[in-house]
Amino acid sequence: MSRVEEVYIPALTDKKIPILTLDNKWHQLFTQRNSTKEIKVLENSINELLKRQGKLQTQVKEIKKLKAKLMDEIMSNMDTAETNQEVHKKQENNKRLISECNDKIDELRDELMEIPKKISDMNQKLMIETMSVCYEIIQNDSKEIQEISEWISEIRKELKKKVIKKKEMEWVSQELYSYMHDIFGAEVINIFDMKYIGEKKKSLEDKNT
Repeated sequence: MSRVEEVYIPALTDKKIPILTLDNKWHQLFTQRNSTKEIKVLENSINELLKRQGKLQTQVKEIKKLKAKLMDEIMSNMDTAETNQEVHKKQENNKRLISECNDKIDELRDELMEIPKKISDMNQKLMIETMSVCYEIIQNDSKEIQEISEWISEIRKELKKKVIKKKEMEWVSQELYSYMHDIFGAEVINIFDMKYIGEKKKSLEDKNT
C-alpha cells in the first residue's frame, strides 16, 4: 500500500463510491488529458472483475435451470422408476447431476462473494489515483493561470499608459496645429497641409504595399 493509500483509504471506509469505470463522467475526466499507466491498469482490472462477475451470475442461472429440469424429470418418473430399470438408472444419473449442479453453484457463489470486495478495493485505489492526477492538473493549471493573469495585468497597465500617451500626443498635435493656424493663417497652413499630409499618405501607402 502506498503512502497516499495509507492516508486516504481509512478515511474512505463506509463511504459509497460508484464504480468509476461504469460512470461516463469519470471517463470524461480524461478526454482532454492522458490518464496514467496506473489508472489504465486499475480500470482494466475492474472491468475484468465486472465481466467475471457477469459471467458467473449467468453460469449460476444456467445451472439452476438445468437443476430444475433434472428435478422435474425425477418427479415425473418417480412412479415408473421402481418398476423400470432403465428409468431407475436415469433417475440415479439425474440425482448425480443435481449433486454436481449444487457443488458447482456453491463454487460459483463462493467466487461471486469475493468479487464485490475486490471491485471495491480496486475502485478505491482508482479513485485515489484519479484524484491525484486531477489535483496535479489543477495545481499545474493554477500556476499557468496565475502567470497568464499577471501577464494580462502588465499588458493592461502598458495599454493604459499607451492610451494616455496617445491622448496626450493627440492633444499636443491639435494645439500645435491650432497655434500655427492662428499665427500663419489658413492660406499658408493649407499649402503646408498639402505637402505634409500628402507625404504622410504616400508613406502609409508604401508600407501597405
